Amino acid sequence: MGNVEEKLDQVVKITGVSDDLALMKRLEHDLQQALGDTASAALSQPYYVDVTNRDANKGGVVMALERLLGIPASQMVTLGDQPNDVLMFRKSGMSIAMGQASPEVQKQATHVSTSCEEEGFANGIEKFVLGDA
Repeated sequence: MGNVEEKLDQVVKITGVSDDLALMKRLEHDLQQALGDTASAALSQPYYVDVTNRDANKGGVVMALERLLGIPASQMVTLGDQPNDVLMFRKSGMSIAMGQASPEVQKQATHVSTSCEEEGFANGIEKFVLGDA
């Protein structure tokens, strides 16, 4: 296979998988510390940690949509429940965490809705976007 480092600029994503959820949390933290701002490390599920190009994340998608559609990120609403959603929360004008999200993810959102099992997406849109509280 040769030298792996020679191919790293061609890598889109590296995913680590384990059923040791505490290990995955530590791995996410340690990877992000080691990578700094050269790449993004985030849990996409409690058992997956994804390492991507620093711009290849959900926050980058918000910025791409702003550029492509001409809609300011400050006027966008994002919804999510995993640590990899936090980067898009930070870029959008309003963010809604689902009720089942961890407290750490919920703290990063501007609003918290009910869980997905309790129609959190619809409830979040109705309450925080449409104002039908």
